[in-house]
Amino acid sequence: MLQTPFNTFGLSRLYPRRPSFEPDGFVPSSLLGRTCPTAAEDTDSSPRIFAPPYPFPNMTIYRLMSWMNSGTTRLSETKVAELVKDVMLAEDFDREHLEGFSVKQSLRELDKDERGKKITFPDDWIETSVTINIPTKLKEDAPRPYTIPGFHYRPLVEVIRAAFADAQARAFHLLPFKRLWKDPLDGHQERMYDELYTSDAWLEAQDDLQKLPKDPGCSLERVIAGLMLFSDATHLASFGTAKAWPVYAYFGNLTKYLRSSPTSGSCHLVGFLPSLPDHIKDIICSLPRVSKTGMASLRTHCRRELFHACWEILLDTEFLYAYRHGIVTKCADGVMRRVYPRIFTYSADYPEKALIATIKDMGSCPCPRCLMPKGLFSYLGLAKDMKSRITNLRVYVTAKVVKAREFIYALGNTVDGAKVEDTLGEGSWVPILNQFVAKLSALGLDPFRMLVVDLMHECELGTWKVLFTHLIRLLYALPEGIRLVATLDERFCQVPTYGGGAIRKFANNTSEMKKLAARDFEDILQCAIPVFEGLFPPDHDATVQSLLYRFAEWHALAKLRLHSESTLTFLQETFNKLSQKLRKFRTDTCAAFDTRELPKEKAARQRRVAQRSESHDVSPESAGPRVKKFNLNTYKFHAMGDYVGSIRFFGTTDSFTTQIGELAHRALKAFYPLTNKLDTPAQLSKHERRRRVLRRVAEASGISPSISQSPVDPSSPGKHHHIACCRNNPVALFTLLREHDDDPALKDHVLYRLRKLDISFCDHTFTDEEHNSVIIPNDTIYSVHTMQVHYTTYDMRREYDTINPGTHPDVMVLSGETTPMHPYWYARVLGIFHMETWLNDGGKPVKQQLEVLWVRWLAPVRNHKSGTKHARLPKVAFVDESDPDAFGFLDPGQVIRGAHLIPAFASGRGVSSLRHGRSLARPEGELDDWEVFCVSTFVDRDMFMRYTHLGVGHPAMLRNMVKDCLGFESQGATNSNEADRDHESNSDEEGYAGYGDTEEESDEEISDDEMEDGDSDDGEGDVDDDDNDDLSF
Repeated sequence: MLQTPFNTFGLSRLYPRRPSFEPDGFVPSSLLGRTCPTAAEDTDSSPRIFAPPYPFPNMTIYRLMSWMNSGTTRLSETKVAELVKDVMLAEDFDREHLEGFSVKQSLRELDKDERGKKITFPDDWIETSVTINIPTKLKEDAPRPYTIPGFHYRPLVEVIRAAFADAQARAFHLLPFKRLWKDPLDGHQERMYDELYTSDAWLEAQDDLQKLPKDPGCSLERVIAGLMLFSDATHLASFGTAKAWPVYAYFGNLTKYLRSSPTSGSCHLVGFLPSLPDHIKDIICSLPRVSKTGMASLRTHCRRELFHACWEILLDTEFLYAYRHGIVTKCADGVMRRVYPRIFTYSADYPEKALIATIKDMGSCPCPRCLMPKGLFSYLGLAKDMKSRITNLRVYVTAKVVKAREFIYALGNTVDGAKVEDTLGEGSWVPILNQFVAKLSALGLDPFRMLVVDLMHECELGTWKVLFTHLIRLLYALPEGIRLVATLDERFCQVPTYGGGAIRKFANNTSEMKKLAARDFEDILQCAIPVFEGLFPPDHDATVQSLLYRFAEWHALAKLRLHSESTLTFLQETFNKLSQKLRKFRTDTCAAFDTRELPKEKAARQRRVAQRSESHDVSPESAGPRVKKFNLNTYKFHAMGDYVGSIRFFGTTDSFTTQIGELAHRALKAFYPLTNKLDTPAQLSKHERRRRVLRRVAEASGISPSISQSPVDPSSPGKHHHIACCRNNPVALFTLLREHDDDPALKDHVLYRLRKLDISFCDHTFTDEEHNSVIIPNDTIYSVHTMQVHYTTYDMRREYDTINPGTHPDVMVLSGETTPMHPYWYARVLGIFHMETWLNDGGKPVKQQLEVLWVRWLAPVRNHKSGTKHARLPKVAFVDESDPDAFGFLDPGQVIRGAHLIPAFASGRGVSSLRHGRSLARPEGELDDWEVFCVSTFVDRDMFMRYTHLGVGHPAMLRNMVKDCLGFESQGATNSNEADRDHESNSDEEGYAGYGDTEEESDEEISDDEMEDGDSDDGEGDVDDDDNDDLSF
């Protein structure tokens, strides 16, 4: 083993042996292993890449075509700026090169290269047909072969070869390691979880690989290519039926911070899964003795067959050989290695998970990872529930599936008939041969464990959406429910925005949930606590507030990009508390009200009934809304219990979230307007190849592809903040002081700064003579509009907040009290100034440039208990204007981050802290203030970690203060005075008796009959469809 020294954050790496290649420079070159032979020049089998202007006649056309293939049909300011900078202003641009220029001819050169230099990449697209057998329900008739044309794919082995030959392979991690953390506070060590290549899954796979016998005569180092698969059907346009079902492959060897960026080029599009053609209905209808219900079941069966037939092609013999014996290839360091592909994760939404696992969508055992019956899902978090997940793991029943298929294809039984169901037994299995099991289970792949949890679909668009929807139903069930829902919408409209899109402006009808994406539901969750406060009767309001806090806390922990043993313990305890809260909410609050369908739910149901009545005889339904109950018996609630185990084994959820795949859809949607709308998969694959070729040509010559990257802030990475030095807005100092009653606080502040006194306490009184020693030329200071505050996040990334007195004015600083009750002070920035100052205290005058913030302070609300112990957000209020410290000046260097203060709407507005009327301390047009604000600790992951002592990247002094103030001595301890403490324990006293009678209609899941192709992504893509520029595979 090799352990590296602990760095400044206390992090170390523990390798199972000396690595021969390490991309981060974390391991000194002297410690790298030297066991691999260097490849000779002629042993590289990858195709030679020509330098630009290949495949065009000159650099002018090359640059122009590269620009054309880097964006979308919609021009923007950025795209025009790229055209000017990357093409027209290039040194090798020549207008004469454009004489006789033809776009179509240039595209033909890119696609066909008639000049004879065409490179045929081994990983180019292949088109083939897929044949499935349709059972006929007759013993004497053989199954009818049915061929579906147009399956476009790229061979997986060649994709792996190309990835390891790509320039990006220089950042690949070839040997897994454990990340260890030594806490500077007390010196204890913990295991950290973040990347796939630091996970137990990879470490176990590497250990198993080393135990395999070596190929005869081969001494090459054996390493793993960690495959992470994504697939999801998507609509390609806002109107029409154009859709695609792409399969993406990512390499876990690459850090997730690159993989998650849609512009990084780390996404490998490997196939387009075909959908069943519409005319298959005619074939099914022509079969004898098939009922209408049987037709729907048969069509679903054919869709499952088609999916696994496509994967049978993708998992070809060459891939299976590579899985066993590896691929000999030259790596980025010029060393030959034997690379073994390993599939670690497959990310998909629930209907597609059911397809992959070959189980019924919403069956009696709907979990793709375990065999727990749906009726037990409501006992979420209890001891037997957690034990059952481990003891009842799914194991594929090959013999039963083969027997069931014999009944269908040889004996003429229906695909959902009694004999087939009895043969398959419990487990919600379907009679489909699972290709992942058939081809890879013998090689060590667990096809059910690879179906990892999906925070976006299962939480933000799943359990949280269900809970939020039912809270709206409860409001409607209250007296004056319509007014309460209108109040809720009004409150959401008044929630301030935060950051560069972290919290966006809410619509004026949030309760209607129209066209909301996952990020919108996440925003609603992060801001819901103060918005819902006071809308329910007092006894139920406390329950709802605790439930919302626990849900937001669990969501924040589940979404962390860096976990430790302590945070995983915290996540497990929070899950236990949340599961208790959910059951209590269902038993007490939900049972107290008669909840009915929302207006939108009623209208949607009536539309479905009307559509069915057009083709079938359907009895009319009552016009009134149906009763709707809060249902815990769904897979998405059940999946919440699997997060801790998944993170321990595969790494953090942001590494395999389906959001990465959803972002990759942007490129397809950018390609689609460029196609002729005929044979969409072929057109999309052609555009993907063009972009891939141009990127490889650019990398071959060291020229950056014409794909803009996100702008890099010019400030130094170590700089705390940045305030522009412009003098466009001078402010007369006497005018500012006169408007604030000649307060000498500015000169006091300047004296503290110039004399390098501790400004945190401000306990020194300066004389008039000392005030007069401060000289500000022309008594003028200069105002600027914004300030950037740079900080290091809990996962050791550099980020910044933009402070703007008009839009994002609130900041947090470390408390200056000697024994604080809360670790932070909060202030509202009224102005950002810089000035030139001179200090004349008898010696030589000293000139210094100072930056100051003029602020209005907020103080914690007395007797309000907050934090994870009490499941309440901190509350603050403006300091009374009679207090000399109500307003003041602040050193920008003291600001930790921008804060998100949400009005405590239940406390209303008033003038208790500042007299009624217009004031510089209030936004323009406002005459009073919100009496109380809630500090949004869940606004982002880093902010949440600043209210725990577990942030690895945070300063030790800050973490120690948080630990002392908020009582994190024992994360697992339960406070007996906890405001939200349940009277039910996390035991099995409730038992499992009677689980079968809790079958309620699911609020968020779709059955097989309703979900034909799994291609509905309305609102599910956490992407901006209007921002398709600069995307690349």
